[in-house]
Amino acid sequence: MSSYVTAEEAVRCIKDGDRVVIGLGCGEATALTREFGKRIPELKNVETAQMLPLGETLYCAPEAAGHVRHNSLFVSGRDRKAVSEGRADYTPRFFSKMPSLFTDGSLPADVAFVHVSRVDKHGYVSLGISVDYIMTAAKHAKIKIAQINNNLPRTHGDCFMHISEFDYLVEEDTPIQELPQATPTEEEQAIGKYCANLIPDGATLQLGIGSLPDAVLDCLHDKKDLGIHSEMFSDGVMKLVKEGVITNSRKTLHPGKMLATFLMGSRELYDFIDDNPSVHMAPVDYTNDPEVIAQNDNLISINSCVQVDFTGQVASESIGTTQISAVGGQLDFVRGANMSKGGISIIAMPSTTRNHTVSKIVPCLDQGAVVTTGRNDAAVIITEYGIADMRGKSIRERSRALIEIAHPNFREELQKEWENRYHMTW
Repeated sequence: MSSYVTAEEAVRCIKDGDRVVIGLGCGEATALTREFGKRIPELKNVETAQMLPLGETLYCAPEAAGHVRHNSLFVSGRDRKAVSEGRADYTPRFFSKMPSLFTDGSLPADVAFVHVSRVDKHGYVSLGISVDYIMTAAKHAKIKIAQINNNLPRTHGDCFMHISEFDYLVEEDTPIQELPQATPTEEEQAIGKYCANLIPDGATLQLGIGSLPDAVLDCLHDKKDLGIHSEMFSDGVMKLVKEGVITNSRKTLHPGKMLATFLMGSRELYDFIDDNPSVHMAPVDYTNDPEVIAQNDNLISINSCVQVDFTGQVASESIGTTQISAVGGQLDFVRGANMSKGGISIIAMPSTTRNHTVSKIVPCLDQGAVVTTGRNDAAVIITEYGIADMRGKSIRERSRALIEIAHPNFREELQKEWENRYHMTW
């Protein structure tokens, strides 16, 4: 029997040694994490598990040591310092496999914090902008707490739960966290144009979040009947829908609908998706399953990275041994796009970093760097200097193609390394 309580009352159920699973990104139930934060000093050996926290994250603060230890499922700005200083842990997992952590005995959930929309006349709530892993965690947690928030959009799809499934219901209308759009750099704008050249009319797109995906979307205004099957989308997609560029009419899977597992953006985006039947939200073990992704013909997947080596190995989640991100859904979509009829997997990145002083195309990855996308999966690499197609190329040919799209300041030294490695003259 569900009980309506305050957020303060709800979090009193957390006891020493519990694992608390928290929703992702802008979908975090902030009323619950706020009150949980107040309880931290009186708790011992509690673990929080979460991807991409954006709230106060008091459970990552130095003062939480001994009381709460954070288990990051996707290292990001809010928990990166705690992970690097050893005050928090990182658990690697493909995004598509994240829900199984809470069902296979790996990370059984004691308590789940779930953010949900208004209750409909049938007693159902939508998980709104965060379905991903939190829906599975909620269904399997020992104690399920929902924050019912009238500000959260009511999305459609496989994202509904009945209020009777929750132990505690907290009615509190907190603001939904927003993610402002970043302004693409000149390099990113150039990359966007190269990506657009590979996107045919009628293609289905997967893009991440940030200025680079926005730069790609800015180059698609002349395209027709594009579709979306992505782990997430933001304001740039909404704008192309309103322009009539994205219609989803030629999708071979879920035609007429944009598929996603979480959303992050502005209030305008949240109003756009509210009660919008063209937006289909689903758990990540469906949206990111490579075999499901591959059912979309002409699936174009666009992701970014930290480094690419001569063989096509892609490092996207660490700088040397320092974990700065996670695999997320990159490899899910790389493999799905590679299996798609007419699909293309693109890794797009500026050619340099640190104010153009360091090349991102390198003979070898930094010592200790994590390979996110292996060379057998890498297909197309794009920088602001062009396109390197890895498909069907030997290692020697791949290296040459990558050097040709490296920053001009680094090409000479890369060419010398190429000559030494392959015993040939450039």
